[in-house]
Amino acid sequence: MLRNDKARTTARTTAVLYVALLVTLVATTFLPKPVEGVSIALMLAVKLLPLLPFAIPVFRGNNRGYIWLSFVVIFYFTQSVVSAWLSQGAVGPVILMLLSLALFIVAMAHLKVNRRPAV
Repeated sequence: MLRNDKARTTARTTAVLYVALLVTLVATTFLPKPVEGVSIALMLAVKLLPLLPFAIPVFRGNNRGYIWLSFVVIFYFTQSVVSAWLSQGAVGPVILMLLSLALFIVAMAHLKVNRRPAV
């Protein structure tokens, strides 16, 4: 349930960042070239399955779903920071790092502006 206009804005921004993170994860599977000898379906499953259960809470604006999404996004952020460091700043891991950081921040901001009013 979205409680005000700021919550609607942060919910839309979170949804856009969520989709952008999913698209970037898929793109980094195929670009610059797929890893040889590894199943692409397996790679996509490992990358996407932890995030896909949060699609409904993200698009509905469910606060509890946003909380759990934030926990999972922290793992993606950590992995992308390590990948960016080890690849000496390759574009893919840096974009993933920035998207996951932005998603975490906006989801937390949404939780703040969408909380229940104090009684």
